[in-house]
Amino acid sequence: MDRIQKIISNMTKTITIDKTKIGESYPPYVIAEMSANHNGNIDDAFKIIEKAKKSGANAVKIQTYKPSTITIKSELPDFLIKDGLWKGKSLYELYESAHTPWSWHKELFEYANKIGITMLSSPFDASAIDLLEDLNTPAYKIASFEIIDLPLVRYAASTKKPMIISTGMADAKEIDEVIETAREAGCVDLAILHCVSGYPAPPKDYNLRTLVDMKKRFGVITGISDHTLNNVTALASVSLGASIIEKHFTLDRTRGGPDDSFSLEEKELIELCESSKVAWSSLGRVDYSIKESEKTNLKFRRSLYFIKDLKKGDIITVNDIRSIRPGFGISPKYFDEIIGKKVKKDVSYGTPVMFESFHN
Repeated sequence: MDRIQKIISNMTKTITIDKTKIGESYPPYVIAEMSANHNGNIDDAFKIIEKAKKSGANAVKIQTYKPSTITIKSELPDFLIKDGLWKGKSLYELYESAHTPWSWHKELFEYANKIGITMLSSPFDASAIDLLEDLNTPAYKIASFEIIDLPLVRYAASTKKPMIISTGMADAKEIDEVIETAREAGCVDLAILHCVSGYPAPPKDYNLRTLVDMKKRFGVITGISDHTLNNVTALASVSLGASIIEKHFTLDRTRGGPDDSFSLEEKELIELCESSKVAWSSLGRVDYSIKESEKTNLKFRRSLYFIKDLKKGDIITVNDIRSIRPGFGISPKYFDEIIGKKVKKDVSYGTPVMFESFHN
């Protein structure tokens, strides 16, 4: 099958996660990424879920890994972080402080279900997928750093659950490979997120026009995983067809946790959820008709009016009529045609020019 045929056969207009349809015909699906923002406190994890629900998010997402399933405990140079937010830590130290304990998962899923918000997770190895299957997760999110782990993708896809795949750092070939892997392993409901894996990421790096190309090139639902410091980039993405918006969410940006500093707080998440719906609704369809909100203002458009008193039989000159507001006369486009016509009856200053005002 050549590439065009593959795109056509794979093209999906909508996907469904936990009974919610996602696609350009629906408002953006907003995911509040908890990540490490519970900072090791399960009560804060519950609060994040609750506030995500109250803010209007469709889903809240956690990450399912143990330090030992994502790296090894080593102080060798390869395993030390030399720059960025987490400079000075080893990978093991970072993930030990950031992970969501597996013993919390059942309670968190049950609480999310109780208050009516979808809970998703990013698995980082096969054992995480097994745990999430036991919890009946409605979908899987593959993180950008794991997009090249095709065996992991294959195993997640084999569950036949919907999948969302972030594409940070991936080139077009790698994105194509991961989509093909997911499809071949049985994933039907598939979406990809345009992402820049910087923490935080500068808006200029997002090159949002890539979203348009991604939709055409890969033929799947497309969205954005946004690591910028405000909502501008995410909201701009809606105008280019983003159907999913993922943003990190925290109780307090100043708490000093691994991801707190580049996460949204409650007020900002509320704004994102509300404004993304407004942005989506404003896209509408191609429509050149007069809108309901405009109809009462038609009378304020320009039209032709007599600006002198004229007697029956007088010849209309350029000094006798003018294009002015309001719009109760005939259109200004007839101005040149009317010059030289005879008026049928007496007309007075301030009278709208009508076709019955003059002889053809």
